[in-house]
Amino acid sequence: MNWTLKSVLPSMDLGWNHVRARCGRSTCHNKLLTRPISPRGTGIRMGNEWYCGVDCFVAAARSPLAALAARRVMEMPRNPRLSLGLALLAKGFLTEEQLRLAVDQSHLSGEDVENTLLRLGLTSDKQLAAARAAQWGYPVLSQERPGHRVEVDIPQAVLWSFSAAPLFYSASAKRLVLGFVERVDHRLLLSIEQVTGCRAEPCFLTQAEFADQMLCVVAPAGYREVVVEEPGEPGQMARTLGRCAQDVAATDADFVQCKGWVWARLTGKRGTVDVLFARTCLAAAPQFSASPLTPETVGAAG
Repeated sequence: MNWTLKSVLPSMDLGWNHVRARCGRSTCHNKLLTRPISPRGTGIRMGNEWYCGVDCFVAAARSPLAALAARRVMEMPRNPRLSLGLALLAKGFLTEEQLRLAVDQSHLSGEDVENTLLRLGLTSDKQLAAARAAQWGYPVLSQERPGHRVEVDIPQAVLWSFSAAPLFYSASAKRLVLGFVERVDHRLLLSIEQVTGCRAEPCFLTQAEFADQMLCVVAPAGYREVVVEEPGEPGQMARTLGRCAQDVAATDADFVQCKGWVWARLTGKRGTVDVLFARTCLAAAPQFSASPLTPETVGAAG
């Protein structure tokens, strides 16, 4: 005779509604009464832990937020082996005499060589972008002009900080093409991958192309960006996240340090919200009121 658990306990429903998990907060009052996990998702998952509600999530979020807020921003730029001047020479955009003139003039004026080259009319923005691409070993934007609509859920405050514009995005393929102006910042590429799971591929464009493209970046439906300029201490930051978590009925939370920001993403049944806590006094981003993706800015998170 074949015995099965269901034959012994025929009235027991072993479906998803009876799979239970314990709240990750050690002092949770619901510890003895574990909560059911349904296919629709309940509670908030943060890393490898699951929290039964917003209160437990807020209490648990203080620790990672404090660690990210206190972590020093390590500037470890990857310097290309080929200088910009040599890259311009290799591409035939400059002669050795012109490069020497520009270097001498830049020393006298105290400005960067590329700015001197532009001021003297020895190179163009497009040639500088091509030379930077050769330096870094990445492609330069093709002849197709920027200024085309790209719908993407990446915070504009972060994009402006790194001078990186989305040129192509496929949610299904998890692929994003970013155009950088001066240098490829791998911290941004890593942060995007950690928060969104999307593979970011860099290329180069000019400053004018960057500005034109940023005006055409739009947010997908159900996405919101919140910039907290005065985040306060970690407890205040966690309470700000708690309010945002309630707004979107959050089920998942991710955190990452990204240059001068602590970037928190909350994904829920009513959409996605990216909350950016300012860590340092960054230069104010240009006003882009023409863009539909203007972030919401809040003050102190009391």
